[in-house]
Amino acid sequence: MELDKSLVSGSMALLVMKLLEEKDLYGYEMIELMKNRSDDTFHLKAGSLYPLLHGLEEKGYVEAYEQEAAAGKPRRYYHLTKRGHAALSEKEQAWEIYARAVRRVLRGGVCLGEA
Repeated sequence: MELDKSLVSGSMALLVMKLLEEKDLYGYEMIELMKNRSDDTFHLKAGSLYPLLHGLEEKGYVEAYEQEAAAGKPRRYYHLTKRGHAALSEKEQAWEIYARAVRRVLRGGVCLGEA
């Protein structure tokens, strides 16, 4: 079954920021990491990733810098800023509230063990 793209689009900023929380990454590295961590569910394309990263830069959530690569031209790495860490925390909390509510509706009521 193919994943509905509308479900993914709203959460992609959260997922990218979560990857950057661990370490600075360049674009292709983010694409591969997202694919691997999601068991091949998320196939982020460069045409979607870079506009997303530019939007996060405009908000002050990420910063970019260039670093020499072992072979070839320099790579553009992205770093989660202090402001980005705070926004990520808020986005994670909002996601948990949303996911809990969706689970409750899908299961037909309040889920046992959830507040």
